[in-house]
Amino acid sequence: MHIPVLTIDGPSGAGKGTVSRLVAKKLGWNYLDSGSIYRSLAIALLKQSIDLTNEAEIINVAKAMMLEFECGDELVVKLNGEDITAQLALESTGNIASIVAALPAVRQVLLQKQKDFRQLPGLVADGRDMGTVVFPDAENKVFLTASAVKRAERRYKQLIEKGIDANLIDLTNEIEERDRRDMERKAAPLAMASDALYIDSSEMTINAVIEEVLNLIH
Repeated sequence: MHIPVLTIDGPSGAGKGTVSRLVAKKLGWNYLDSGSIYRSLAIALLKQSIDLTNEAEIINVAKAMMLEFECGDELVVKLNGEDITAQLALESTGNIASIVAALPAVRQVLLQKQKDFRQLPGLVADGRDMGTVVFPDAENKVFLTASAVKRAERRYKQLIEKGIDANLIDLTNEIEERDRRDMERKAAPLAMASDALYIDSSEMTINAVIEEVLNLIH
């Protein structure tokens, strides 16, 4: 049985999450936020005070964690029954997620968890390596990006609106550092699939990006 998949890959802060969720909603498809899987693992590791150099322990936690995605107006992520959505956006969570995502054995454990989201009537998968590694056979692929400065501005605005103190220069540096780490890692580096549609959202509205993605599918 063929289950269609749309992959939307790209660096952190390019708008993948918002675009992917809204496209999934319009199509009535399932939704996978692969970044949340790694961030959920990061939260599980923090909760259990796991040493990040202890790969065997990290793998045990990854195997044991139960994840649920509830995709309403906002994404709700539950880890072992507990709503961890508010903790996902923290910089500390993102930094740990980026570190553990570079471990090949950990990626292998989480790979199957991601593949299991492919269910009827279809799946919108959002991440760094959805079109290159997890669903290389997807018939519709998008690579969504934006300049590091533009992504830092968006992140800054989000944090300030939530009442979280932020520094624009620090955010830009962190985003550039994370991009470099994601592109240089040996396991599934951030890369554009050869058959993906390239979209630079720096000067585009969310609606314009969504329209372009839907045009690709239709």
